[in-house]
Amino acid sequence: MKLNDCLILLVLWTPWALSANEPVVARVNGEEISAFRLERYFAEYLEDQGRALGSIRSPKAYQQLRRQALDALIDKELLWQEALRRGVRISDEVVATQIEQTRQAMGGAEVFARRLADAGFDEAGYADYTRRELAARQMFDELTTVAAPDDGQVRAFYAQHRAEMSRPEQVQARHILIKVARDADPAAVEAARLRLEEVRREIDAGEDFASVARRRSEDASAGVGGDLGYFPRGRMFPEFEAAAFAMASGEISQAVRTDVGWHLILLQNHLGAADVSEQQGLEMVRTYLAREQRAKARQHALAQLRSSNRIERIDDDRSRFPH
Repeated sequence: MKLNDCLILLVLWTPWALSANEPVVARVNGEEISAFRLERYFAEYLEDQGRALGSIRSPKAYQQLRRQALDALIDKELLWQEALRRGVRISDEVVATQIEQTRQAMGGAEVFARRLADAGFDEAGYADYTRRELAARQMFDELTTVAAPDDGQVRAFYAQHRAEMSRPEQVQARHILIKVARDADPAAVEAARLRLEEVRREIDAGEDFASVARRRSEDASAGVGGDLGYFPRGRMFPEFEAAAFAMASGEISQAVRTDVGWHLILLQNHLGAADVSEQQGLEMVRTYLAREQRAKARQHALAQLRSSNRIERIDDDRSRFPH
């Protein structure tokens, strides 16, 4: 669970915090998604993509991004409702642990309490929100669990694509991201860096990098332990790429700043440009097929939820391009 999202998105999953007169942009089985909830999430959605609202010049692009953000909110609501139907239970202990991690990440009890008060919530309401977010995430994990590709699939794909597998120089890495906006003020940038340093201390103390990434990273890769797989030069942010390709296998970087925030990088392997050996090729194919299967499972699970539930979109005629 993304720690800063627990506060940034606090209002997104708590309809009791909203006015009864708040405009509605969608309903999921009668459960309303408010315009306020969408507006707050839209800013976060753009940040995840490394974009700022002011950088969008095209009304068409604005409308498309806003629809995508609403789709994501609808999916969140579907997952929560499915978790309820299936009786997913998140224990008080797990909720308390998550809240304590958030409290510490925010700078301690005083800052945490002030942030809650600013958002108009007490700790009981925040505990309900945390339980809901964790239940939805667990539900998504259960719906998208797939078996590893079998040896027959891997070897067949490798035989078909072997001629294409001469590779450029590549690295295999995991990372942990603490987000901070590109145009954030220096205090916010430094606060994010300090949070990443706190994460680094957990790993230095012996915690597994992938486990910490699942719990603390604010990137979409958090669910797979920060795994980025193999990538060549030219695919990542220049600062990220420069650090990764300069590292030795097994090394963990210092804090690396890019347009989306601060990164901690674990370099798992570094492959020079070469023809791929059979062993390397089979492993690359196995990783690729596993990623493809997970992606298809996610798409299928969400498509099934959307088709088997009642969704009413109201926002399409309401969203206006800001002038």
